[in-house]
Amino acid sequence: MKKYLSALAFITLLGGATVQSANAQAKMTPGTVMVGGEAMYPNKNIVENAVNSKDHTTLVAAVKAAGLVETLQGKGPFTVFAPTNAAFSALPAGTVETLVKPESKATLTKILTYHVVAGNMTADKIMAAIKAGKGTASLKTVSGGTLKAMMNGPKNIVLQDEKGNVSTISTYDVLQSNGVIHVIDKVLMP
Repeated sequence: MKKYLSALAFITLLGGATVQSANAQAKMTPGTVMVGGEAMYPNKNIVENAVNSKDHTTLVAAVKAAGLVETLQGKGPFTVFAPTNAAFSALPAGTVETLVKPESKATLTKILTYHVVAGNMTADKIMAAIKAGKGTASLKTVSGGTLKAMMNGPKNIVLQDEKGNVSTISTYDVLQSNGVIHVIDKVLMP
């Protein structure tokens, strides 16, 4: 009898978890993408979504330090190539700590706006631009610099900064109310 009750309790618990999971999935807005363990909702702006990603806490802190929160909450549209915490951690020791100091605001702003392109550049649009450019697309950044977009395989876009560093897009087309985010694995440098 105890085994029967234990099995029944387990099935009930499992069934409850399945229903709860199904309810959570049903509540997700179409177009919602998971980033950093959290849902990124297409009806929220870039900042509203980014603050929830556990993979982008360094980027969010940097955006705040640079005073770019209001800009990235603006109408846009913006395309943001968002480096992960691991991308920032790969920079030389002390770089991030130095960049978020008030006296480094101009440099930090230039680096962050180098990750932003005006317009809504989805992966399909970037791939079309690469094809039209016979293998390379030049993307003008908000900072005034240029990123080169190229294909690394049939479906993988990479970005090259002006210093020759290459970053791979790991998550594409995280749609926002004011643009799109693509998650990248390296910090790009102007």
